[in-house]
Amino acid sequence: MKTGYQERKFVTTAIYHVFTFLFACVMIYPLVWMVMSSFKNTNEIFRTAASLLPEHFSFENYKVGWKGFAGYGFGTFFKNSFVIAGLSTVGAVISSAVVGYGFARIDFKFKGFWFACMLLAMMLPFQVIMIPQYIIFNKMGWVGSYLPIIVPQFFGQGFFIFLNVQFIRGIPIDLDEAARMDGCTIYSIFYRIILPLVKPSLVTSAIFSFMWRWDDFLAALLYLSDPLKYPVSYALKMFSDPTAGSDWGAMFAMATLSLIPIFVIFLTMQKYLVEGIASTGIKG
Repeated sequence: MKTGYQERKFVTTAIYHVFTFLFACVMIYPLVWMVMSSFKNTNEIFRTAASLLPEHFSFENYKVGWKGFAGYGFGTFFKNSFVIAGLSTVGAVISSAVVGYGFARIDFKFKGFWFACMLLAMMLPFQVIMIPQYIIFNKMGWVGSYLPIIVPQFFGQGFFIFLNVQFIRGIPIDLDEAARMDGCTIYSIFYRIILPLVKPSLVTSAIFSFMWRWDDFLAALLYLSDPLKYPVSYALKMFSDPTAGSDWGAMFAMATLSLIPIFVIFLTMQKYLVEGIASTGIKG
C-alpha cells in the first residue's frame, strides 16, 4: 500500500515528466520540421507546411544542394568550415589552458587586475569590438583571409580561461609541491600534472569552441568576400535570394547536413561536457 506521501510524489513526478516531454516536443519541432522539409520540393514545403511528413520522400534537394552555386560545391564549404573550426578550436583550447594555468597557479604582478580585465573582456558583446577589430585587421591586410577569424583564437578566450581557472583551482596544490620536490618546473607541472587532470575542462572548451566557430556567420560576412573561402554557415545564406525564387528545399537539405558534425561531437563527448561543467561549478 502506498502512503499519501508516496502517492503525491508519484503524481508530482508524473506531471513533471509529462510537462518536460511536451516542452521538449515544442523545442524540437522546428528542427524536425526542417529535416522533413528537406525531403520535399519547394512548392510542397509551403503548401503542406503544417504537415511534417512529405507526400513523397525525395533526395533531390540533397543532390541539388550539394552542387552549391556559381560552380562552388558544398564539399568546398564543408572543408572550409572544418579548417576554420578545427584550427580555431585547437588554438582556443591550448591558449586558454595555458592562460588559465597561469591565473590559477602562478603569482605575478597585478594578477588580480589582469584577471578582472579578462572577465570584463569576456562580458563585452562582439558588436562592441567588431568595428575596431575590422579596422585593425584591415590595416594589417588580413581582410579577405581566414586570419582574422582563426588567429585571435590563439590568444585565449575569456570563457574558456575562466572555465580552466575554476577547474585547476579544484586540484590540490599538494600535487604541484610534490612535483617540484621531484625537480619539475612550472612547465613540466602543467604538462605532466595539470593537463591530464583537466581533461573534462579541455573537452568542454573544445566542444563549445567548435560549435561556435562552426555556426559563426557574422565573422565570415565581415572578413570573407571570395566564395571559394565561404564556410557552410555563410554559404547557406546564398540559397536565399530576395530578388528571385529561393530554393528552400536545397537550403534545408544542406542545413540538415551541417548539423551532423555538431550532433556527432555532442553525442560522443556529452559525458565530458556534463562532467566539465558540473565539476567546475562544484569546485568553483
